[in-house]
Amino acid sequence: MAYEAIIGMEVHAQIITASKMFCPCAADTAAPPNTHVCPVCLGLPGSLPVINEAAVQATILTGLALHCEVPSCSKFDRKNYHYPDLPKGYQISQYDLPLCVNGWLDIPDGAGSKRIRIRRVHLEEDTGRLLHEGRHSLIDYNRAGIPLMEIVTEADLRSADDAWYYLTQLRTILRYLGVSTGNMEEGAMRCEANVSLRPVGSAEFGVKVEIKNLNSFRAVRQAIAYEIERQTALLERGERIRQITVGWDEDRHCTVFQRSKEYAEDYRYFPEPDLPPLFFAPAIIDELRQRLPELPEEKAGRFAQEYGIRREDVALLVAERDVADYFEAVLQAAPLLSPQTVANWILGELFRLLSEEGIAMADIRVQPEALAGLLKLVNEGVINLGSAKEVFAEMFRTGETADVIIERRGLRQISGEEQLATIVAQALAQNPQAVQDYLAGKDAALGFLMGQVMKATRGQANPQVARQLLQEELERRRTTHS
Repeated sequence: MAYEAIIGMEVHAQIITASKMFCPCAADTAAPPNTHVCPVCLGLPGSLPVINEAAVQATILTGLALHCEVPSCSKFDRKNYHYPDLPKGYQISQYDLPLCVNGWLDIPDGAGSKRIRIRRVHLEEDTGRLLHEGRHSLIDYNRAGIPLMEIVTEADLRSADDAWYYLTQLRTILRYLGVSTGNMEEGAMRCEANVSLRPVGSAEFGVKVEIKNLNSFRAVRQAIAYEIERQTALLERGERIRQITVGWDEDRHCTVFQRSKEYAEDYRYFPEPDLPPLFFAPAIIDELRQRLPELPEEKAGRFAQEYGIRREDVALLVAERDVADYFEAVLQAAPLLSPQTVANWILGELFRLLSEEGIAMADIRVQPEALAGLLKLVNEGVINLGSAKEVFAEMFRTGETADVIIERRGLRQISGEEQLATIVAQALAQNPQAVQDYLAGKDAALGFLMGQVMKATRGQANPQVARQLLQEELERRRTTHS
C-alpha cells in the first residue's frame, strides 16, 4: 500500500529586542551564565511581569508578512509544567487568543508553488538553557524570559523537502523584517515537526509523531525523511503507530523515543492573572502594516522585471536582504553598469571570498561604491578582467579602493595600439613556428601567440586590442606569402 506523509511544523524564533519579554533584563544569551537575571525572570515570589511592546509589534509584523489576520483582542496564558529550565514552574504563553491567525506562505513545488497555511503566530517567553556535563546538569537563566515567537502551520507539508523549503523561506522573511536572526545553530530558531502517514487517497489523518528541537536545516530534512521511512515500515508490517514525542540523534541518524505525547489539557492553561488583555484598534495594525519592507517574493519579481537578471540569480540575490540591498547599492552608484554583470560579481567573486573567509555579508570591507568603481574601470579598459579579480580580492582583505591598489601594483591595462604593436611584433618574431602553424590553417596557434603577448605584458595587455593587432599582422603575412 502507498502512503502519504502529513506534516505540520511548529517554529520558535527568538525576537531581537533590547530587553526580555516581561522584565528589563538585557536579552543577551552570549553573556556569562546567569548575569542577566532578576526576580521576574527567576520567578521569585512577589515579582510581577510587564509586557515588552517591541516584542508584540515584532510578532504582529511577522503575522502581517505571513498574510495573517490580527484579531482585535489577544491575551497571555499560563502554560503549567515543571522542568528545571522553567524557574516559575509555568511559562507565560498564549493559548486561545493568539496575536495572529489564518495566514499562509507559498513554497516552491516543481514548476509552480504550494500554499502552506499558517494556523497561528503567538508570543511567549523562552526557557533557560541546560548544559549537561557528565552526571551533572547546569542551568543558565540568561535565556529565560527572552521573547519567543511561535509560528504554527496546518498539516499542509507532504515531504522533508517541503519542510526544508518552508523553513528557509520563513527564515528569510524573519531576517528581512529584522525581527529575528533565524540562526538555528545558535538556538535563535528551533522547530518541531508533527509527522503522520495515511494511505494515498484517504481523507483521515494518521497517528502523528512529534520530532522535537531540530536545530539545523539538515537535521530537519534528515529527521523527517527518517520518520517517514520508520512509520512506513511499521505500517507495512501491520504494526500500530503510537502518538509519542521523539528526538533526533545526530550521531546515529535516527529518531529516539523521549516521552508520550502531551495534550493541551496536560498544561492546564488559564489566563495570566498578572497581565492585562491586549486590544488593537485598526489604526494600530495599519501603522504596523506600513512598516513592512519589500519582502523576498515581491523583490524577486521586481528584480526580474526591472533588471532582466537570470531567474536563478534573482533567487540567490534576494535570499538575504543584505545581499539584495548591496546589489542595488552598486547599481545606484554606477547606473550604467550591466545588472547581470553586477550580479555575476556578487554571486561569484564576492560569495567565494565570503565563504573562504567565513564572514557575514554585513562585515565585508568593500563598500558598494568601491565595487562599482572597480567595475567601471573594467568597462573603461583601465584594467582587464583577470587583474580585476586580483584587485577585488585585495580590496576584500584590506578595504582599499581599486584605484589605490591598481596604482601601487602597476596594473593599469595597456591599450595603446603603438605600444601593443611593438609587443605583438616581438611575440611573432620570437615564435616563428607558431606563425607558420597559423598560416598553415591551425587557428589554435593564435591562442598560443595571445598567451605570449599577455605573458610579456604581465597580463596587462588589453585582450581585445592585442587580439585584433595579432590577427591583422598574421593576415597581412598570409596575404604576403600567398
